[in-house]
Amino acid sequence: MKKDDLSSSTLESSRLILGGNVFGWTVNEQDSLSLLDAAFELGINTFDTADAYSIWVTGNSGGESEAIIGKWLSLNSHRRSDIKIITKVGAELSPTQQGLSKGRILQAVDDSLRRLQTDYIDLYFSHYPDASTTHEETLETYATLIACGKVRSIGASNYTLEDLQAAKRSAADNALPPYTSLQLEYNLYDRHDFEQQLRSFALAEGCEVLTYFSLASGFLTGKYKRLIDLTQSARREDLEKYFDERGMRILSVLHQVAQEQQVSPAEIALAWVMHQPGIGSAIASATNLEQLNSLARSTQLRLDAQTLERLDLASSL
Repeated sequence: MKKDDLSSSTLESSRLILGGNVFGWTVNEQDSLSLLDAAFELGINTFDTADAYSIWVTGNSGGESEAIIGKWLSLNSHRRSDIKIITKVGAELSPTQQGLSKGRILQAVDDSLRRLQTDYIDLYFSHYPDASTTHEETLETYATLIACGKVRSIGASNYTLEDLQAAKRSAADNALPPYTSLQLEYNLYDRHDFEQQLRSFALAEGCEVLTYFSLASGFLTGKYKRLIDLTQSARREDLEKYFDERGMRILSVLHQVAQEQQVSPAEIALAWVMHQPGIGSAIASATNLEQLNSLARSTQLRLDAQTLERLDLASSL
């Protein structure tokens, strides 16, 4: 599987990153470990998680995904230098565990390292911007973590263009490390924010872009064809918005192209993301080995200009 540089550091990441949000949620521990094994064998060496995964599940308190990945890392400690771990801080775990203050980050990074059973994080993201904490305080804390080896590189997730510009100024004015990676929502349906606001910034600053919801919470897999199909889905609230005229148009063309190329709609949708200017890697999650193998095949697909134009036209606003 083709690998690209991850951020401006010397780290490399597979074009497809396995999302860990489903671990401890829709995938139990044993099946998660099997998926991680299979992903690594397929050449996927980068795994994305967060301290908040999966706090939305009844009975969970956050960190469940990190703990599962940590168990897998402990079983594969000899491979640690070949594995890239992405996690995040900033989401609300409790009224006293949220944001990007110095105290919160220092507590959170140690909690994440303990759960992950490792002594460093390859790429640490500010999960959400924190209006109550200055960029300077946050970046100073990251500088400390980088200096002591707990974190290799930093990125920003869910930041607006204004947030990124302010963080850039703070880093430059105070000789602090800048964000070198961006993680953002991007897929055939959700295109506007990246294409109209963030892509030019990422390209100008040399930021590596990692996309999440690359399959629109599973909508672009083609599994769900009607709203009624969502009845049993754990992602119903995330999926409902896609069932409009535009979403149906995208799905129709995806199925056509997939049938022509004898692959799945998900493979076409992921390949489209990876063909877009400024995109470094796409994050996608799998709940079984069949899905994982399909996702991995997307990295080998080459979409010609005519196919890309058809998909662009179908997804135009």
